[in-house]
Amino acid sequence: MLPEGATETRGALALQTRQVYILFVWLGLSQAALESGRYFVAEENEIGSFVVNLAGDLGLRVEELSSREARVVSDDNQEHLHLDLLTGDLILTEKLDREELCSSTQPCVLHFQVFLKNPLQFFRAELHIQDINDHSPIFLDKEILLKVSESTTTGSTFLMESAQDSDIGNNGLQNYTISSNPYFYLKVRDSGEGQKSPELVLNRPLDHEEEPELRLTLTAVDGGSPPRSGTTTVIIKVLDINDNAPEFPQGLYEVQVLEDMPIGSCVITVSAKDLDAGNYGKISYTFFSASEDIRKTFEINPTSGDVHLRAFLDFEVTQSYTINIQAMDGGGLSEKCVLLIKVVDINDNPPEVTISSITNRIPENAPEILVAVFSVRDQDSGDNGKVACSVQDDLPFILKPTFKNFYTLVNDKALDREMRAEYNITITVTDLGSPRLKAEHTIRVLVSDVNDNAPTFTQTSYTLFIRENNSPGLHLGTVSATDRDTGTNAQVTYSLLPPRDPHLALASLVSIHAEQGHLFALRALDFEALRAFEFRVGAADAGSPALSSEALVRVVVVDDNDHAPLVLYPPAPNGSAPCPELVPRAAEEGYLVSKVVAVDGDAGQNAWLSYQLLKATEPGLFRVWAHNGEVRTARPLGERDAAQHRLVVLVQDHGEPALSASVTLHVLLVDGFSQPYLPRPEGARDEAQADWLTVYLVIALASVSSLFLCSVLLFVALRLCRRRRAAAECGYSVPEGYFPDHLVDVSGTGTLSQSYQYEVCLTGGSGTNEFKFLKPIIPNLPVQDSGRNVGGEANSRSNFGFNIQ
Repeated sequence: MLPEGATETRGALALQTRQVYILFVWLGLSQAALESGRYFVAEENEIGSFVVNLAGDLGLRVEELSSREARVVSDDNQEHLHLDLLTGDLILTEKLDREELCSSTQPCVLHFQVFLKNPLQFFRAELHIQDINDHSPIFLDKEILLKVSESTTTGSTFLMESAQDSDIGNNGLQNYTISSNPYFYLKVRDSGEGQKSPELVLNRPLDHEEEPELRLTLTAVDGGSPPRSGTTTVIIKVLDINDNAPEFPQGLYEVQVLEDMPIGSCVITVSAKDLDAGNYGKISYTFFSASEDIRKTFEINPTSGDVHLRAFLDFEVTQSYTINIQAMDGGGLSEKCVLLIKVVDINDNPPEVTISSITNRIPENAPEILVAVFSVRDQDSGDNGKVACSVQDDLPFILKPTFKNFYTLVNDKALDREMRAEYNITITVTDLGSPRLKAEHTIRVLVSDVNDNAPTFTQTSYTLFIRENNSPGLHLGTVSATDRDTGTNAQVTYSLLPPRDPHLALASLVSIHAEQGHLFALRALDFEALRAFEFRVGAADAGSPALSSEALVRVVVVDDNDHAPLVLYPPAPNGSAPCPELVPRAAEEGYLVSKVVAVDGDAGQNAWLSYQLLKATEPGLFRVWAHNGEVRTARPLGERDAAQHRLVVLVQDHGEPALSASVTLHVLLVDGFSQPYLPRPEGARDEAQADWLTVYLVIALASVSSLFLCSVLLFVALRLCRRRRAAAECGYSVPEGYFPDHLVDVSGTGTLSQSYQYEVCLTGGSGTNEFKFLKPIIPNLPVQDSGRNVGGEANSRSNFGFNIQ
């Protein structure tokens, strides 16, 4: 035999060798798990504990994790793990409690995915949570009451309530012990499913009269290092003889219960019979070795055996319950049965949407952009757990399934920010249960701008007016263009484009503000030199590449009254006519003495001229028609009127302010034109030629007058016929007679047009011929006020007549 110290040393070496072997085995299993995407971590590890270098395990460089936006997504949507993108290490973000996460399920596995973008890639992995001995065995009842008849034979067994240990494996419940006593010893029964139950075995007969009650301590011990334990008190009451135990008609009851059954509902009723009478035949029902979860969820009526619901059921948490029911009579005899309650799933959980990645802003004109990556799940089972995903049909986005329950949201056609700059995409997930439940998640997507719209002018052409003689730098107007883009793509700058007319010095006429589009005149403009000009303006945005458009600008110079009237006739270099106007004394009222012809370099109202008699030697003898400048006699002339007259005619325009000019006319009254003023031819030969010439002239004048008169009559007849025909067709009548002329006809020289009828007399006597201009014939021409023209039949018909004497 070895000494005692040697024995202990040998045992210590054997223990160390065993621990090293277990370590190598554990490392081998860990390596195998690593190769198959499985990782192991002990529960209750501190936050930040290292799990694995995920970058090396996936064969990726650490830089790829950041560039490809690597993320870790757990199936239960909880953030248990964190991926350090700088080191590639997978670390814990919280303390993991295996019992809370997995309860009694073994192995305890958390499934997660590693998600990589650009390109899109998924890796599925498992995190196995290893149990540690952090829970002690406990008995749900602090005291266990056991009634044993004194007639119970030696070797009889009594099944005790099992202890509960949240740990599993070696850390779970391993053994029971009972306090020392002379009547019972303990036997541990293994159910074969890892559950161990204690049994008391009667070692010697009981005697009620000798000891009616026993108190024993039952201890449950787990296999942890160091081991943990829990105790309960077993109270054994020795009863008198009861020879019939209760009996259940069946050992197993099965029932299906909908998970939405209301609280208080009766699930099932169990019933047992006892052939004994009296107190020994009264049966009471209790749950036997029921877990705390069962006791919170169900209750049993001790008298009737009705099992009622105390809390709501949840199929997603627990699918079935196995309950041991004990029936005990008044004599302490009992019988047990098993109640199996299966929870039937209903569609009470809507689908869940978990967004893994979102791109909130996408550029327009892009053919296909990844908008979001998300996963869906439904905790229900069967058809209740099957889901269908969709988005609105009227949006240019579609869903694509990628990996298991993951989907990607992409646009199926290019977007146009100018048509729509923002989309609210609602992802609808509907299960296939009855009734169907759905979940919605809205994603807001903004469309970023690209330079795809050229600036647009508010008008295709602009007409600007500027008064001549303007000051340099005068603001002419503003052109404006808008761009449907945004940001720098919508920043518009304006510029002058080269003129189409190469002779137009546009750079010296106008300039434009590059940012605001204001147009300015660079110098004073002259209406008489340049009445209007056109040029093109360009608008370009700041995009890349820049887009542009153009508009036509027409600048109209408005006339200013900067030119005084200019008298053309009579020519008056010194302000007066070079020769006098001859007027016969026999002239009647309205006789045309002369006509002042003037022009004005301006236009419009600034060129409308009016004439007035400013001064006269004898007022009231002559008058000037305001609109045509004709100087006529205001009354018949007499013998007493002075022979010479001086008239000053003022010509004035209608500008603001008005400008004027004047001319002086000299009028000479004479008795006739023949004797004093017409030279007489000498010799009979000249007189004979003059006679023949007179005959020819008379014949020519008569022929021309007749032809002209016939033409006028024919023209008037045709006009009257057409007007009567038009009146008959349109239903109105044509007024007869002549129309007064109230319209002012401004010709290019600023004078009024007027036709007249004159009387000409050709006489001959004492060997000489005279051609004498007698007077104008003005039939019934009323004199109009200032601002109106002279009207009459002679004006409308334009007749000319000659009288031959």
